Amino acid sequence: MFSHITVGSNDMIRSKAFYDGMTTPLGLVRHMEFPDGIGYGRQGGRPQLWIVRPLDKNAATVGNGITIGLEADTRPAVDAAYAAAIANGGKDEGKPGLRPHYHANYYGAYVRDPDGNKVCVVCHKPA
Repeated sequence: MFSHITVGSNDMIRSKAFYDGMTTPLGLVRHMEFPDGIGYGRQGGRPQLWIVRPLDKNAATVGNGITIGLEADTRPAVDAAYAAAIANGGKDEGKPGLRPHYHANYYGAYVRDPDGNKVCVVCHKPA
């Protein structure tokens, strides 16, 4: 349904370290990098997650109620992505674990990136 998702950053170097670390366990790669943007996606695919400085040159701000959801193939990948996110400047918003109020196999973790954007990493498969 989606072509891509874009979130703003005020510090591309810090964002690159955060997203490089967090996306690796999910099988995502950095496809493109410009001074004002970084694009991630599946190997052999196209960038679908963009981290950019806002085009209007104003400061990037966080959207209240917005969460970027990244899918993991396994629960250990969720754990690894969460650990990498925290190690690279992310802030905990919900440690890895089951969230059965969503559905029986919803295993997810929530973090804030260095700019405050909320990111969820989730596996929908059984253990």
